[in-house]
Amino acid sequence: MHNEFTAIIEKDGDWYIAYCPEISGANGQGKTKQECLTSLAEAIRMILDDRREDALRGVPDDAIKDTVAIS
Repeated sequence: MHNEFTAIIEKDGDWYIAYCPEISGANGQGKTKQECLTSLAEAIRMILDDRREDALRGVPDDAIKDTVAIS
């Protein structure tokens, strides 16, 4: 599945820092813009995985689980 999110990037001294306004708590940093974006992407992935896992707790075993793709 392909998802795109907004990355707000700022320069802070020798570092780039970034956050994603759509995903609360998602922040990244790096010495280069690309390192910063990679760090932010990993933070987004970790937050979404955690939220997905948390959301599925308590779903009945006999519930039908399927996938929906958004493009």
